[in-house]
Amino acid sequence: MRLFAAVLPPADVVRELAPEVEALQRMPGADALRWTGRPGWHFTLAFYGEVADGIVPDLTERLLRAARHTGPFPLSLHGGGHFGGRALWVGATGDVPAMRLLADRAEAAGRKAGVEMEEHRRYRPHLTVARSRGSADLKPYAAALDAFAGTPWTVGELCLVRSNLPASGVPREQPRYETVVSWPLGAGDGSGHTGG
Repeated sequence: MRLFAAVLPPADVVRELAPEVEALQRMPGADALRWTGRPGWHFTLAFYGEVADGIVPDLTERLLRAARHTGPFPLSLHGGGHFGGRALWVGATGDVPAMRLLADRAEAAGRKAGVEMEEHRRYRPHLTVARSRGSADLKPYAAALDAFAGTPWTVGELCLVRSNLPASGVPREQPRYETVVSWPLGAGDGSGHTGG
């Protein structure tokens, strides 16, 4: 299974972002970009790639512990940026240190479970809205997102998501994402007790 750990924004936050992305799609050159659909809007915390079935139980147990040790935290979509000419994203504000901690714990869960992970990098919360096949000038799109500030929400769960890559060969077909399992944040101290 192709898996990653993620924070999924609530439906009302996604609805609030949609008109902003639609406005970007009307900008000059936007048709050359691959725009992610609403089902693909998420904050990836740790990307695991193809995970052998035998590793999944240990990974899920470790992610459960990561969720229990991380309390709920406030977050909102804010501004935008880009990774070179490859990816355009919407950023986040709020308790970003808590989000980084959760990302570090999700990455550590993968490593300890035996998942081959890329080199560790400092986590930057981002929700990808478009990608380029080559190298596009994404600066105007990122600048158009500068003033965007979404409504705050409380991140309350950690999700393990399966990515099903397109197999039909249809141009611009999007990957399909399904939440395999999710855990509430701060549900206990990791010792089996639950908070009340």
